[in-house]
Amino acid sequence: MARCQIDYAGRLTAHLPMATRVLMIKSDGSVLVHSDGGSYKPLNWMSPPCRLRESVVSDDGVPGVVWTVTSQASSSGDTLRIMIEEVLHDSSHELGVDPGLQKDGVEKHLQELLAEHPATLAAGLALVRREFPTAIGPVDLMCRDAAGLAVAVEIKRRGEIDGVEQLTRYLELLNRDPLLSPVRGIFAAQEIKPQARVLATDRGITCAVVDYDALRGLDDPSHRLF
Repeated sequence: MARCQIDYAGRLTAHLPMATRVLMIKSDGSVLVHSDGGSYKPLNWMSPPCRLRESVVSDDGVPGVVWTVTSQASSSGDTLRIMIEEVLHDSSHELGVDPGLQKDGVEKHLQELLAEHPATLAAGLALVRREFPTAIGPVDLMCRDAAGLAVAVEIKRRGEIDGVEQLTRYLELLNRDPLLSPVRGIFAAQEIKPQARVLATDRGITCAVVDYDALRGLDDPSHRLF
């Protein structure tokens, strides 16, 4: 953490006047400049590979430190010049090997949970197969309803028009098979956009909003006040 002034030159020019900021120099060679705001996005940065050179300068008789970061990947010679007036905190930490991001609530997890509990989508619904193959790709869930009729289920985290169009294509293909026809569709998602709901309804597709926490047994509706 330091009071610093930053100037970028390359494809364009940018200037950050003297202020307190967070400077991050990572082991992969990248340099990032953050302020107390703007969420996760840095104010400016230099992507690896780049070269960092430190020099001491004198501004009106007051010595200061300048970091000059030069990109070695850009043909335009991008340069980030960081003039440090005062260092407020300086520390170095070894982070080790990162295990990677593990996402929760992605479509795969929703599919697994709904395959175990298909009746949450419609009463009497029973699973036939996950990833039911077709010539244009697999249907997330193929099920049978209480009357024994085939039901194709398309699962998304966020239900948008593209998902409805995808399920429509599956239904058109599946309904050509005399062993399956008639096949109806259920569009399942944690959130369904109004436009997608209108399109699905117009095409005879049922929409089902999925409560992910309830499927995992983390949320008991009987304990809610509202």
